[in-house]
Amino acid sequence: MKAAQITEYGDKSVLKTVVDAPKPKAAAGQVLVAVHAAAVNPFDWKVREGQAQAYVPLKFPATLGSDFAGVIEELGEGVNGLSVGMEVYGQANALGGEGSFAEFVPVKAESVAPKPKKLDFVTAAALPLAGVSTYQALVEEANLQAGQKVLIHGGAGGIGSYAIQLAKHLKAYVATTAAADDADFVKNLGADEVIDYTSQDFSTLLQDYDVVYDTVGGDTYTKSYQVLKPGGILISMTEQPNEELAAQHQVTAIAQQTRTTTERLTKLAELVDQGAIKPQIDKVFPLEEASQALAYIQEGKHRGKVVIKVN
Repeated sequence: MKAAQITEYGDKSVLKTVVDAPKPKAAAGQVLVAVHAAAVNPFDWKVREGQAQAYVPLKFPATLGSDFAGVIEELGEGVNGLSVGMEVYGQANALGGEGSFAEFVPVKAESVAPKPKKLDFVTAAALPLAGVSTYQALVEEANLQAGQKVLIHGGAGGIGSYAIQLAKHLKAYVATTAAADDADFVKNLGADEVIDYTSQDFSTLLQDYDVVYDTVGGDTYTKSYQVLKPGGILISMTEQPNEELAAQHQVTAIAQQTRTTTERLTKLAELVDQGAIKPQIDKVFPLEEASQALAYIQEGKHRGKVVIKVN
Protein backbone atom coordinates (compact mmCIF):
# COMPACT_ATOMS: atom_id res chain seq x y z
CA MET A 1 0.00 0.00 0.00
CA LYS A 2 1.01 3.65 -0.33
CA ALA A 3 2.02 5.38 2.88
CA ALA A 4 3.91 8.50 3.99
CA GLN A 5 6.68 7.26 6.24
CA ILE A 6 9.87 8.28 8.00
CA THR A 7 12.91 6.08 8.63
CA GLU A 8 14.60 8.69 10.84
CA TYR A 9 13.73 11.92 12.64
CA GLY A 10 14.37 15.22 10.88
CA ASP A 11 13.07 18.00 8.65
CA LYS A 12 10.57 17.70 5.80
CA SER A 13 13.05 15.74 3.68
CA VAL A 14 12.76 12.62 5.87
CA LEU A 15 9.03 12.12 5.13
CA LYS A 16 8.66 10.08 1.96
CA THR A 17 5.70 8.40 0.27
CA VAL A 18 6.37 4.72 -0.43
CA VAL A 19 4.25 2.39 -2.55
CA ASP A 20 5.20 -0.96 -1.05
CA ALA A 21 4.39 -0.58 2.64
CA PRO A 22 2.82 -3.75 4.13
CA LYS A 23 -0.92 -3.58 4.57
CA PRO A 24 -1.80 -3.70 8.30
CA LYS A 25 -4.45 -5.90 9.90
CA ALA A 26 -7.04 -5.15 12.57
CA ALA A 27 -5.94 -6.51 15.93
CA ALA A 28 -8.37 -7.33 18.73
CA GLY A 29 -10.44 -4.26 19.60
CA GLN A 30 -9.47 -2.52 16.36
CA VAL A 31 -10.98 -1.81 12.95
CA LEU A 32 -9.04 -1.56 9.71
CA VAL A 33 -10.08 1.56 7.79
CA ALA A 34 -9.56 2.20 4.08
CA VAL A 35 -8.48 5.83 4.35
CA HIS A 36 -9.98 8.37 1.97
CA ALA A 37 -8.49 11.46 3.59
CA ALA A 38 -6.28 12.39 6.55
CA ALA A 39 -5.87 15.79 8.20
CA VAL A 40 -2.55 17.31 9.24
CA ASN A 41 -1.97 18.67 12.75
CA PRO A 42 1.02 20.53 14.22
CA PHE A 43 1.64 17.42 16.30
CA ASP A 44 2.53 15.55 13.10
CA TRP A 45 5.58 17.64 12.21
CA LYS A 46 6.67 17.57 15.85
CA VAL A 47 6.58 13.76 15.75
CA ARG A 48 8.55 13.86 12.48
CA GLU A 49 11.22 15.99 14.14
CA GLY A 50 11.47 13.62 17.11
CA GLN A 51 9.98 15.91 19.74
CA ALA A 52 7.96 13.02 21.21
CA GLN A 53 10.71 10.39 21.17
CA ALA A 54 11.68 10.97 24.80
CA TYR A 55 8.47 9.32 25.98
CA VAL A 56 7.34 7.30 22.93
CA PRO A 57 10.16 6.45 20.50
CA LEU A 58 8.98 5.37 17.07
CA LYS A 59 9.90 2.07 15.48
CA PHE A 60 11.06 2.74 11.92
CA PRO A 61 9.79 2.77 9.26
CA ALA A 62 6.88 4.67 10.81
CA THR A 63 3.75 5.91 9.07
CA LEU A 64 2.72 9.32 10.41
CA GLY A 65 -0.74 10.88 10.83
CA SER A 66 -3.70 10.61 13.18
CA ASP A 67 -6.93 12.24 11.89
CA PHE A 68 -8.75 10.35 9.15
CA ALA A 69 -12.03 9.62 7.38
CA GLY A 70 -12.70 6.46 5.44
CA VAL A 71 -14.55 3.15 5.23
CA ILE A 72 -14.23 0.17 7.57
CA GLU A 73 -12.73 -2.78 5.71
CA GLU A 74 -12.14 -5.25 8.54
CA LEU A 75 -13.27 -5.79 12.12
CA GLY A 76 -10.92 -7.08 14.79
CA GLU A 77 -11.96 -9.59 17.42
CA GLY A 78 -14.36 -8.24 20.02
CA VAL A 79 -15.52 -5.17 18.09
CA ASN A 80 -19.23 -4.39 18.42
CA GLY A 81 -21.43 -1.59 17.11
CA LEU A 82 -19.40 -1.09 13.93
CA SER A 83 -19.64 -2.90 10.60
CA VAL A 84 -17.67 -3.44 7.41
CA GLY A 85 -18.58 -0.78 4.84
CA MET A 86 -19.45 1.86 7.44
CA GLU A 87 -18.24 5.39 6.68
CA VAL A 88 -16.31 6.55 9.75
CA TYR A 89 -13.93 9.18 11.03
CA GLY A 90 -11.63 9.31 14.01
CA GLN A 91 -8.08 9.30 15.25
CA ALA A 92 -5.32 6.76 14.80
CA ASN A 93 -2.30 6.30 17.07
CA ALA A 94 0.19 8.77 15.60
CA LEU A 95 2.91 7.48 17.90
CA GLY A 96 2.35 3.81 17.09
CA GLY A 97 4.01 3.91 13.68
CA GLU A 98 0.79 2.89 11.89
CA GLY A 99 -0.69 6.30 11.20
CA SER A 100 -3.37 7.64 8.89
CA PHE A 101 -1.13 8.96 6.09
CA ALA A 102 -1.70 5.65 4.30
CA GLU A 103 -4.23 3.75 2.24
CA PHE A 104 -5.14 1.62 5.28
CA VAL A 105 -4.91 2.27 9.01
CA PRO A 106 -5.71 0.08 12.04
CA VAL A 107 -7.57 2.05 14.73
CA LYS A 108 -8.99 1.30 18.17
CA ALA A 109 -12.75 0.92 17.86
CA GLU A 110 -13.17 3.36 20.77
CA SER A 111 -11.52 6.11 18.66
CA VAL A 112 -13.94 5.81 15.72
CA ALA A 113 -17.50 6.96 15.02
CA PRO A 114 -19.80 7.27 11.99
CA LYS A 115 -18.73 10.37 10.07
CA PRO A 116 -21.08 13.37 9.83
CA LYS A 117 -23.72 12.65 7.21
CA LYS A 118 -23.43 16.09 5.59
CA LEU A 119 -19.68 15.95 4.99
CA ASP A 120 -17.54 14.29 2.35
CA PHE A 121 -14.43 12.38 3.42
CA VAL A 122 -11.99 15.25 2.91
CA THR A 123 -13.99 17.63 5.08
CA ALA A 124 -14.77 15.00 7.73
CA ALA A 125 -11.07 14.17 8.06
CA ALA A 126 -10.48 17.76 9.21
CA LEU A 127 -12.59 17.27 12.33
CA PRO A 128 -11.33 14.71 14.85
CA LEU A 129 -8.46 16.18 16.89
CA ALA A 130 -9.28 19.89 16.52
CA GLY A 131 -13.03 19.39 16.77
CA VAL A 132 -12.91 17.08 19.77
CA SER A 133 -10.38 19.38 21.47
CA THR A 134 -12.82 22.26 21.10
CA TYR A 135 -15.80 20.25 22.34
CA GLN A 136 -13.87 18.87 25.31
CA ALA A 137 -12.59 22.34 26.28
CA LEU A 138 -15.66 24.53 25.86
CA VAL A 139 -18.49 22.11 26.65
CA GLU A 140 -17.01 19.63 29.12
CA GLU A 141 -14.27 21.58 30.90
CA ALA A 142 -15.45 25.21 30.71
CA ASN A 143 -19.20 24.48 30.64
CA LEU A 144 -19.50 27.64 28.55
CA GLN A 145 -22.92 29.26 28.94
CA ALA A 146 -24.99 31.77 26.96
CA GLY A 147 -23.96 35.34 27.75
CA GLN A 148 -20.51 34.42 29.05
CA LYS A 149 -17.38 35.92 27.54
CA VAL A 150 -14.66 33.73 26.03
CA LEU A 151 -11.28 34.66 24.56
CA ILE A 152 -9.97 32.23 21.95
CA HIS A 153 -6.31 32.53 21.01
CA GLY A 154 -5.31 31.65 17.46
CA GLY A 155 -8.79 32.02 16.03
CA ALA A 156 -7.72 31.43 12.43
CA GLY A 157 -6.06 28.09 13.18
CA GLY A 158 -7.52 24.62 13.09
CA ILE A 159 -8.72 24.48 16.70
CA GLY A 160 -9.50 28.21 16.86
CA SER A 161 -11.76 28.10 13.81
CA TYR A 162 -13.89 25.40 15.45
CA ALA A 163 -13.81 27.06 18.87
CA ILE A 164 -15.24 30.34 17.54
CA GLN A 165 -18.12 28.53 15.85
CA LEU A 166 -18.91 26.34 18.86
CA ALA A 167 -18.76 29.28 21.28
CA LYS A 168 -21.21 31.26 19.13
CA HIS A 169 -23.48 28.21 18.93
CA LEU A 170 -23.44 28.23 22.73
CA LYS A 171 -24.43 31.94 22.56
CA ALA A 172 -21.27 33.27 24.20
CA TYR A 173 -19.55 36.59 23.45
CA VAL A 174 -16.37 35.71 21.54
CA ALA A 175 -13.12 37.63 21.35
CA THR A 176 -10.19 36.16 19.44
CA THR A 177 -6.58 36.94 18.62
CA ALA A 178 -5.55 36.77 14.97
CA ALA A 179 -3.33 38.52 12.45
CA ALA A 180 -4.83 41.53 10.68
CA ASP A 181 -5.05 39.56 7.42
CA ASP A 182 -7.24 36.99 9.17
CA ALA A 183 -9.69 39.46 10.72
CA ASP A 184 -12.42 38.99 8.12
CA PHE A 185 -11.97 35.21 8.24
CA VAL A 186 -12.56 34.97 12.01
CA LYS A 187 -15.39 37.53 11.92
CA ASN A 188 -17.16 35.41 9.33
CA LEU A 189 -16.85 32.46 11.72
CA GLY A 190 -18.71 34.51 14.33
CA ALA A 191 -16.07 36.37 16.36
CA ASP A 192 -17.53 39.48 18.03
CA GLU A 193 -14.16 41.12 18.66
CA VAL A 194 -10.79 40.59 16.97
CA ILE A 195 -7.47 41.55 18.53
CA ASP A 196 -4.55 41.90 16.10
CA TYR A 197 -1.81 40.15 18.05
CA THR A 198 0.88 41.76 15.86
CA SER A 199 0.01 45.30 16.95
CA GLN A 200 -2.33 45.07 19.96
CA ASP A 201 -1.99 43.71 23.50
CA PHE A 202 -5.11 41.73 24.35
CA SER A 203 -4.28 41.81 28.07
CA THR A 204 -4.74 45.58 28.20
CA LEU A 205 -7.87 45.60 26.02
CA LEU A 206 -9.95 42.79 27.55
CA GLN A 207 -11.13 42.18 31.09
CA ASP A 208 -13.64 40.18 33.15
CA TYR A 209 -13.69 37.16 30.82
CA ASP A 210 -15.20 33.89 31.98
CA VAL A 211 -13.05 31.60 29.82
CA VAL A 212 -9.78 31.75 27.90
CA TYR A 213 -8.97 28.96 25.45
CA ASP A 214 -5.28 29.05 24.60
CA THR A 215 -3.75 27.30 21.59
CA VAL A 216 -0.63 29.49 21.42
CA GLY A 217 1.25 29.26 24.72
CA GLY A 218 4.29 31.23 25.87
CA ASP A 219 3.75 34.88 26.82
CA THR A 220 0.22 34.70 25.41
CA TYR A 221 -0.64 32.06 27.98
CA THR A 222 0.95 33.94 30.88
CA LYS A 223 -0.83 37.20 30.05
CA SER A 224 -4.17 35.40 29.69
CA TYR A 225 -4.56 35.18 33.47
CA GLN A 226 -4.98 38.96 33.53
CA VAL A 227 -8.16 39.03 31.42
CA LEU A 228 -10.11 36.53 33.53
CA LYS A 229 -12.59 37.44 36.25
CA PRO A 230 -12.29 35.69 39.63
CA GLY A 231 -13.69 32.19 39.20
CA GLY A 232 -12.76 32.16 35.50
CA ILE A 233 -11.20 29.23 33.65
CA LEU A 234 -8.02 29.14 31.55
CA ILE A 235 -7.65 26.08 29.33
CA SER A 236 -4.42 25.59 27.39
CA MET A 237 -3.49 23.11 24.68
CA THR A 238 0.21 23.85 25.13
CA GLU A 239 1.04 24.89 28.71
CA GLN A 240 0.91 23.44 32.21
CA PRO A 241 -1.00 25.47 34.85
CA ASN A 242 0.86 28.30 36.57
CA GLU A 243 -0.46 27.68 40.07
CA GLU A 244 0.97 30.96 41.39
CA LEU A 245 -0.82 33.06 38.78
CA ALA A 246 -3.99 30.98 39.12
CA ALA A 247 -4.08 31.66 42.87
CA GLN A 248 -3.24 35.34 42.40
CA HIS A 249 -6.12 35.85 39.97
CA GLN A 250 -8.45 33.35 41.68
CA VAL A 251 -9.00 31.30 38.55
CA THR A 252 -8.82 27.65 37.51
CA ALA A 253 -6.06 26.67 35.08
CA ILE A 254 -6.32 23.45 33.06
CA ALA A 255 -3.79 21.75 30.78
CA GLN A 256 -5.97 19.95 28.26
CA GLN A 257 -5.14 16.42 27.21
CA THR A 258 -7.51 15.73 24.34
CA ARG A 259 -8.93 12.22 24.18
CA THR A 260 -10.78 11.35 21.00
CA THR A 261 -13.57 8.94 21.89
CA THR A 262 -16.58 7.51 20.08
CA GLU A 263 -18.88 9.51 22.35
CA ARG A 264 -17.17 12.84 21.66
CA LEU A 265 -16.90 12.14 17.93
CA THR A 266 -20.62 11.34 17.86
CA LYS A 267 -21.52 14.59 19.65
CA LEU A 268 -19.25 16.50 17.26
CA ALA A 269 -20.91 14.87 14.24
CA GLU A 270 -24.31 15.92 15.59
CA LEU A 271 -23.16 19.54 15.86
CA VAL A 272 -21.84 19.43 12.31
CA ASP A 273 -25.01 17.89 10.90
CA GLN A 274 -27.04 20.56 12.75
CA GLY A 275 -24.99 23.23 10.97
CA ALA A 276 -23.42 24.57 14.19
CA ILE A 277 -19.88 23.81 13.03
CA LYS A 278 -18.46 23.84 9.52
CA PRO A 279 -14.87 22.73 8.90
CA GLN A 280 -12.72 25.36 7.21
CA ILE A 281 -10.35 23.74 4.71
CA ASP A 282 -7.30 25.77 3.71
CA LYS A 283 -5.49 23.36 1.36
CA VAL A 284 -5.74 19.77 0.18
CA PHE A 285 -2.59 17.87 -0.77
CA PRO A 286 -2.27 14.44 -2.43
CA LEU A 287 -0.60 11.69 -0.39
CA GLU A 288 2.50 12.02 -2.58
CA GLU A 289 2.92 15.56 -1.22
CA ALA A 290 2.54 14.72 2.46
CA SER A 291 5.96 16.21 3.17
CA GLN A 292 4.86 19.57 1.71
CA ALA A 293 1.60 19.41 3.70
CA LEU A 294 3.47 19.10 7.00
CA ALA A 295 5.90 21.85 6.00
CA TYR A 296 2.96 24.13 5.18
CA ILE A 297 1.40 23.52 8.61
CA GLN A 298 4.77 24.15 10.24
CA GLU A 299 4.91 27.62 8.66
CA GLY A 300 1.84 28.51 10.72
CA LYS A 301 0.16 30.63 8.06
CA HIS A 302 -2.78 28.35 7.33
CA ARG A 303 -6.42 29.26 7.91
CA GLY A 304 -8.43 26.39 9.25
CA LYS A 305 -7.35 22.85 8.38
CA VAL A 306 -4.97 21.18 5.94
CA VAL A 307 -5.95 17.77 4.55
CA ILE A 308 -4.20 14.99 2.64
CA LYS A 309 -6.40 13.22 0.07
CA VAL A 310 -5.51 9.54 -0.01
CA ASN A 311 -8.18 7.88 -2.20
